[in-house]
Amino acid sequence: MSPYVTALLVYSIFLMAIGWWTSRSVRRAEDFFVAGRRLSPALLFGTLLAANLGAGSTVGATGLGYTHGISAWWWVGSAGIGSLILGLTVGPRMWRVAKEQNLYTVGDYLEHRYSRGVRGLIAVLLWFGSLAILAGQLIPLAWILNLTLGIPKYVACLAGGAVVVVYFTFGGLTSTARVNMVQLVVKLSGFILAFLLIVSGAGLLSGVSAAPTGFESWFGDDPSRIWGYFIVLVPAFIISPGLLQKIYGARDARAVRQGVCTNAVALMLFAFIPALLGMAAYHAFPSLDTPDLALPRLLMDALPFWIGGLTLAAVFSAEISSADAVLFMLTTSLSRDLYQTYIEPGASEQRMLAVSRITAVGAGLAGVVLAAVLPDVITALTIFYSILSVALFVPLIAGLYSTRPNANGALATIAGSVLVMILVHLGSNGGGLAGISPATWGIGTAVVIMALHMLYRRGTRPAG
Repeated sequence: MSPYVTALLVYSIFLMAIGWWTSRSVRRAEDFFVAGRRLSPALLFGTLLAANLGAGSTVGATGLGYTHGISAWWWVGSAGIGSLILGLTVGPRMWRVAKEQNLYTVGDYLEHRYSRGVRGLIAVLLWFGSLAILAGQLIPLAWILNLTLGIPKYVACLAGGAVVVVYFTFGGLTSTARVNMVQLVVKLSGFILAFLLIVSGAGLLSGVSAAPTGFESWFGDDPSRIWGYFIVLVPAFIISPGLLQKIYGARDARAVRQGVCTNAVALMLFAFIPALLGMAAYHAFPSLDTPDLALPRLLMDALPFWIGGLTLAAVFSAEISSADAVLFMLTTSLSRDLYQTYIEPGASEQRMLAVSRITAVGAGLAGVVLAAVLPDVITALTIFYSILSVALFVPLIAGLYSTRPNANGALATIAGSVLVMILVHLGSNGGGLAGISPATWGIGTAVVIMALHMLYRRGTRPAG
C-alpha cells in the first residue's frame, strides 16, 4: 500500500475516533448545536479558522494566484476583513441575543426578530446554496486524491464525505471543535512548510517577470474583479450562518472577540500563501489545463518525499474541515429551521438529536453526489456567497441594530434583492451591468428597500 494512502487512512481513523470520543458528552440538543456554550477563545479560533481555510482558500485561491498573481490575496484577505468586522461588532452582539433567548441557529434569530416566514425563506435559499458549497469543498479533494493516488473522482468524494459525516454526526459542534484543532495544526504545518520549500527553497518566483499584465500588482489587471471579491466576501463572512452558529457556542462575549479576531488576522496572513504558491506554479507549470491543478501539481512535483504525506494530510484537512462547517449549517437549518418549525414543533431534545444526525448523513450524501458531477470550485463558492450576502446581510444587520424593520420589510428586502441579482445575472451573462456585478446590484437593492421601509416606519419591537 502506498505510504500516502496509509497516512491518509490513519489520519482519517484518528479524526473519526476523536468524533466518537467527544460524542459521549453529547446528551442534549444544546451540546450538539452550540457545544453547550462552553467554547474557549482557543477552541473558537481553531474551529473558525479550520472552517475558513477550505477548498476556496487553498486549491481555489492557488488557482487564482496562478491566473492573476498576487492580487489573489483579496479572495482570502476579504474573508479576513469580514471576519474582523464580525469579531468587533456583530459577533458579540449576536452571542448576547443567542444566550439570552436560548437560540441555536441564525434561523432562530430571524424568527425571534422578524417572523417564521422570514426564517423559512432564508432557510430554503441557503439550504440549496449550501449543498453547492458542500460539493465545492469535496471537488478539489477528489482532484488531489485522483492525481496523487489514482483514486477515481467519485471514490475520493465518497471517502472525504464519509470522514466528515461520521465525526460530525457523532457530536455536532462539540466534536467538530475538537477535531478542527487537530486539523488546524496539520493544515498550517503542511502549508507553511510547503510554502517555504517551494517559494524560498526552489526560487520559483524568479521568473514571474514573463507573467501576464498585473501579475505583481495588488489590484491585478482588473480592479473590478477585486471589488467583486470584496463586495461578496466581506458581508458573507460577517453574517454567515455557519460562522455565527459556531459563535453561539462561545462561553462569553470576550471569547467571541478574541477567537474571531485572532481568526481574522490569521486569515489575512495566510492569504499570502496560496497567492504566492499560485505564482510559483505559473513559473514552474505555465501551461496547466486548469488553474485548479496548480496546487496539486506543486504538491506532487515540487516537494521532497518526506513532506509529501504531511502536505497531503494538510490538503485533506483543508477540504473536510470546511465541509464540516457547511454540513453544520445544512444540518441545523433543516432540523431546526424547517423540521422543528413546520413539521414537529413539539419535538423533544432526543428527537431533535436524532433528526439532526439523520439530516447530516442525508446532506453529506447529497453533497457527495453533486461533487461527483460538478467540475468547478470558485464558481460554486461565488454563487453561494452571493446569495448569502444579498439575501441575508441587510435584514440581519438592520434588525440587529435598529428597532424599525419588521417582517414585511425583511421579506420585501430579501425577495427584491435576490430578484434583481438574478435578473442582472441573466441579462448580462454574469458580467454585470455598467461595470457593476450582479451581487453588488443585489446588495444595493437590499439597502434601498430596507432604507425606504425604515423611513416610513417607527420602531415597534426591540432588536434584542
